[in-house]
Amino acid sequence: MARKDHYYNKAKQEGYRSRAAYKLKQLDELENVLSRGDTVVDLGAAPGGWLEVAAEAVGPDGQVIGVDLQRIKDIEGHDTIETIRGDMTEERTRDRVIDAAGGEVDAVLSDMAPNMSGEYSLDQARSLHLARQAFETALELLDTDGDFVVKIFEGPDVDEFRADVEEEFQYVRATSPKASRDESSELYFIGKGRLTASVRPGDELEVEITDVGNEGDGIASVDGYRLFVPAAETGDVVTVRVEDVKPNFGFAQRIDRD
Repeated sequence: MARKDHYYNKAKQEGYRSRAAYKLKQLDELENVLSRGDTVVDLGAAPGGWLEVAAEAVGPDGQVIGVDLQRIKDIEGHDTIETIRGDMTEERTRDRVIDAAGGEVDAVLSDMAPNMSGEYSLDQARSLHLARQAFETALELLDTDGDFVVKIFEGPDVDEFRADVEEEFQYVRATSPKASRDESSELYFIGKGRLTASVRPGDELEVEITDVGNEGDGIASVDGYRLFVPAAETGDVVTVRVEDVKPNFGFAQRIDRD
């Protein structure tokens, strides 16, 4: 109870709409998901605590778009915040967000939680469903190297969900911020570095080396994505296994010499 009182009182004193604002502050301090000038989408944004924190982080040159089924009261002093009332599972709402953002975004945040029934197994399953909806939205909206933050309740199928997120980001971190209530089972996944490449680690493919990098590695292009391949020269056609994928380039090893 003491921790709850601390963050509740702190929010009142510092002018935030909810104690949840400190969760995002702590998540951002941990993994730097918000930067100056970013365009950020906050799913399930009411009453607006995360919107306030995001607006402070991105500054006057950034943009923050909050989406919720409930109406979000105007937030004074933050001209960069735009709110949309709608359901993110509906295509028309996603279209409104894309129009408001003017293109792809730098971060997608979701603190969505189900209406609690009191039956944990049901609430956890609903939480997972909301997290997957947020994940699908993030994949649609995020630019290359963008970040994703999502809340989920611990329980069945969480590891499977994490594995799915890991497929789409450079790495994923699971954490519970100090501002979460002591009795809470909520967990946050932070996906860093959205991967939009057409290849993934473990893929095996034939590529043509079209250039050589400064370190002497061959460079191949797969649908515009650069792969660095050691022991290969311009003009070589080689079979490789992808070893590591970064947002803008990756590394592969030749397997035609194994």
